[in-house]
Amino acid sequence: MATEELFREDGYMKRCDATVLGVADDLPAPGVITDQTVFYPNGGGQPGDIGVLICADGRELQIVDTFKHRDTGEHVHLLAEDSVAPQAGERVGLAIDWDRRYRLMRMHSCMHMLCAAIDAPVTGGSIQDGRGRLDFDLPEPVDKTEITATLNELIQKNKPMTLAWTTDAELDAQPDLVRTMSAPPPRGAGRVRLVEFADIDLQPCGGTHVATTGEIGKVRVRKIEKKGKQNRRVIVEFDED
Repeated sequence: MATEELFREDGYMKRCDATVLGVADDLPAPGVITDQTVFYPNGGGQPGDIGVLICADGRELQIVDTFKHRDTGEHVHLLAEDSVAPQAGERVGLAIDWDRRYRLMRMHSCMHMLCAAIDAPVTGGSIQDGRGRLDFDLPEPVDKTEITATLNELIQKNKPMTLAWTTDAELDAQPDLVRTMSAPPPRGAGRVRLVEFADIDLQPCGGTHVATTGEIGKVRVRKIEKKGKQNRRVIVEFDED
């Protein structure tokens, strides 16, 4: 039974109740698998969520990472070492570290703005708490000041984000929608999620995003690095000074 990923439809859900399906015992610490979750698993350049698991007896266990199991593909909530995991069938609560998640949502959304600001294929990228980066197949350098200005102009438009779903076949017919060559959207489930920031960016993406671009806040391009003959790395961070 696959874990229902509630965050795919609503990135603002902070907690949920769930039933424990089992515990992965081949990891450095217990990995709890549940029937549903609000915890995003590491993937697509976005880190896995952290937070707490609340047991039926009131114990609160720290979740230090979330990821898909390398062998089974199961959605794993990794507990802190020496935690005593709940038993299969137990009802638990799952609550994410919301402040951290929201910062990741803001930065992930900012990476969509960066895709719109630079018209070039994306060859890689990652998001951290407070900053993110994309690598572009771009032989010529870009100006840090200009990109910073463009990003903040797009953010200040306060455009809404909407979600939609398309089929694998429909996506194959629109290959230009896939911007990130190094991390193609997951296929095989029959449908692929599209994320659109109105009049700015539309692409398949499984991450979590803010409801409007204005929520991203002010940002700045920290650095632009040359990574190979035709690869430019653009590093962006929040400008909260």
